[in-house]
Amino acid sequence: MKTILRIDWQVKDIVEGFIYNEFEGKGLYGLNGKLVIQPEYQRNYIYADGKKDVAVIDSLLKGYPLGLIYFNKNGDLYEVLDGQQRITSIGRFTTGRFPILDQNGMQQYFSALPKEEQNKILDTPLTIYICEGEESEIKQWFKTINIQEIPLNQQELYNAIYSGPFITKAKEVFSNSTNSNLQKWSAYISGNVLRQEYLEAALNWVSKGKIEEYMSKHRRDDNINELETYFNSVIDWVSNIFEDVDASMRVLNWGELYEKYHNNSYSSNDISRRVRELQGDYFVKNKKGIYEYVLSGENPEYRKNLDIRIFDEPMKKAKYKIQTEEAEKNNISNCPLCALGGSNKIWKLDEMDADHVTAWSKGGATDIDNCQMLCKTHNRAKGNK
Repeated sequence: MKTILRIDWQVKDIVEGFIYNEFEGKGLYGLNGKLVIQPEYQRNYIYADGKKDVAVIDSLLKGYPLGLIYFNKNGDLYEVLDGQQRITSIGRFTTGRFPILDQNGMQQYFSALPKEEQNKILDTPLTIYICEGEESEIKQWFKTINIQEIPLNQQELYNAIYSGPFITKAKEVFSNSTNSNLQKWSAYISGNVLRQEYLEAALNWVSKGKIEEYMSKHRRDDNINELETYFNSVIDWVSNIFEDVDASMRVLNWGELYEKYHNNSYSSNDISRRVRELQGDYFVKNKKGIYEYVLSGENPEYRKNLDIRIFDEPMKKAKYKIQTEEAEKNNISNCPLCALGGSNKIWKLDEMDADHVTAWSKGGATDIDNCQMLCKTHNRAKGNK
């Protein structure tokens, strides 16, 4: 890969002809149409928070170095390889998209700044490296660049490496902050649409966790029909089964659950009622484990995912004292099951386990009235009976 250093361009050159898409969060062009600010492998613009974008402008006004910027030469055009967030912030400010605060705390748009401050911004020289090379070289370089302040996440890296018509169309749907379906999706997916986390969820579901392999295979596809169809099937399945939504649902891999259970028949009313019961159960510590537990038909294998509260030490000691005093009084074992067999052995506390008289899975509470101390042998033999 060949690189050429340019120090003759100023801010005013780069933002000449700046075009920004407010709805998609994209800075599209600069350098009088010769600079593609957001090529398809770039992440979305994420500096529009009133802090990072303002900090870029503040750096220019204070004369702080803006840092190195990298362009990729692609035919007659340049593409921003690194510096998209800074360039887009400058372009948005100079075209009146957001204000900064002056020394008196008053909001000032670019057009309202004193002429000398406007010129200080526009006349700032930039340090830009122009890179030329094969696509594989450019993508590898892009992958190794340390993006200022906010590193690329894994999905953003995948988008860069496997850029093409497929990812472009996928981002139009799953990385679009104006998508009217986002509110519905947000009930089941946790993340930031601009950081590609909705796209990542969709790809993870359809690929069964093999995102990179799937993106490589479909990179040149001119449609995302399979991705959209599968994603919508999962979302519709979840929303049809569960009447209520809960924050704990957003951390689940619904694609995986869909694969395991979507062929089962469920009563939405019954499932939702049982979920509400478990959500309100004091003894269920892990609320997110509820969903597979009920989808599995309350299979004991998934009960452990609920992290049921166990009998605490004070409760066990209190129950041990009650049982032992009663056993000694009647000359029987303080383990009820040993006593049924005719034994009168008095077990020590550390030789016994606390057990639900009525199993929690059958509605038994984790309180002293439903607690019994059994010798370890009988407790282990009892299981979930």
